[in-house]
Amino acid sequence: MDSAVTLAIARDRGFACHALSVDYGQRHLSELAAAERVCTLLGAVEHKTVHVDLRSIGGSALTADIDVPEQGGAGIPVTYVPARNTIMLSVALGWAEVLGAQDIFCGVNAVDYSGYPDCRPAFIEAFERLANLATKAGVEGHALRVHAPLMTLSKADIAREGMRLGVDFAATVSCYQADADGRACGHCDACRLRADGFAAAGLADPTRYR
Repeated sequence: MDSAVTLAIARDRGFACHALSVDYGQRHLSELAAAERVCTLLGAVEHKTVHVDLRSIGGSALTADIDVPEQGGAGIPVTYVPARNTIMLSVALGWAEVLGAQDIFCGVNAVDYSGYPDCRPAFIEAFERLANLATKAGVEGHALRVHAPLMTLSKADIAREGMRLGVDFAATVSCYQADADGRACGHCDACRLRADGFAAAGLADPTRYR
């Protein structure tokens, strides 16, 4: 949901969008098929899937044999994937250099989210500083910018913005344990936040539930 709206925002701002997905060993692989559909619907120039095996290190309910919780709790949840956004942004940074692109968009959000430390403004600001220190482009004066347009939006705001920009939310998958057909469980944190967002926005929930 968030990635689709982020792509729509980037396109609306006039960017030619090269979309990146990461197959990191997540249990909800149907999100990758959904990403391909979304990129076609929203007119991305291309869509690339990169494979990074985070299952080999585990440490998360999304990459190891740990049950996905069906309600939120205190602290950082077990669905946090160690260093996931750092790794995905690093892959995006490398591809941006190859493309000659100076703008990277990501769909992190610090309002209606699960409490992950790599979804905070401080993380995005720090990664942008790193990007400009650690790359040929940055050193040669071609400043790289990391955009997180959803950072301060509620899930309801994200749903409304997606509707305004023509996002087909029925094509998206958010569930942490979606089945092979992309149908959602309706109980995990991702499902709960998504459903609450549509309800708060006064919009019908287009999610396919199993």
